[in-house]
Amino acid sequence: MPDSASERTNVPKRKRGQFSATKAVKANARERVGQPKPAKVVDDTPRTGRRAKYKPRLEQIIERGE
Repeated sequence: MPDSASERTNVPKRKRGQFSATKAVKANARERVGQPKPAKVVDDTPRTGRRAKYKPRLEQIIERGE
């Protein structure tokens, strides 16, 4: 076992991340323009049951139109 404190804290240094041009450009744009607005969520209630699974047939569309 190591006795001194310097031997116990001999941890390798962390590797720096690889440069990404995309991240650099985006960070620069955020500094100049600001953060983009968050995306809006559209509340569409999903249809359920048999009607959601199948599209209406051409005959049904024609009947509704007349």
